[in-house]
Amino acid sequence: MPGGLARAILVGMDRAEVIAMLRRADETPDLPRLGGMARTDGVVIASERFWAFARRDGSITEGAMPSPPAFFRRIPLVRGLLRLGLALAPLFSLPLAIALAVLLLAWLLRGRTLFLHGAEHRAIAASESGSLVAAWDGLARPTRFSPRCGTNFAALVLPVSIAADHLWPLPVAAYTPFAVTLVSLGLTMELWQFVQTSRHRVAQVFLLPGLALQRLTTREPSVEETQVALRAVASVLERELP
Repeated sequence: MPGGLARAILVGMDRAEVIAMLRRADETPDLPRLGGMARTDGVVIASERFWAFARRDGSITEGAMPSPPAFFRRIPLVRGLLRLGLALAPLFSLPLAIALAVLLLAWLLRGRTLFLHGAEHRAIAASESGSLVAAWDGLARPTRFSPRCGTNFAALVLPVSIAADHLWPLPVAAYTPFAVTLVSLGLTMELWQFVQTSRHRVAQVFLLPGLALQRLTTREPSVEETQVALRAVASVLERELP
């Protein structure tokens, strides 16, 4: 994520500054929605406007998120594809999608990435439950499972891709695999976002495969690994809060 975004700068927050920011965030009733991803050497946390990459060595790289035109963000399917970005463009067929998924899973299993993935989820859950300082001190352990994790999206995209491939209404042409993939990704993102915002229990069923898969893609993080993710949270919220 950081490599593709503009205005990346290297910054630093000492322990006292991080704790002060987390305490301030705990006292703020409405925090921005956060997402993120784990890397082998750290954790990325992002809001709609800012991102921060906190490394295990204590350094932080931060920058601003790109903002697509508001017009495109209102178009169904297109808005989902914008969020996915060009990183998924190589997925032109189901076999390639499966191959890439295997490669991504192999990359995720390297080093401490699974533990940092759990730390990422825990830090975001702490921001949503007002327990950032308690999570920093190890006194609270918010869930390491997240309904917004990309694992949940991956668990949905495969059945949607198979259905779209079988139900494609147009004659088969050279562009068909590419078109089916784009439609599948857009539909999956629309379904994924609907499930996340819906309070209906039936909708939550769609999250169960991804949440179950997170038992493989996350591990219980240590306090130190959680603090890495919380540093990234503090960096983002420092710029988000007035």
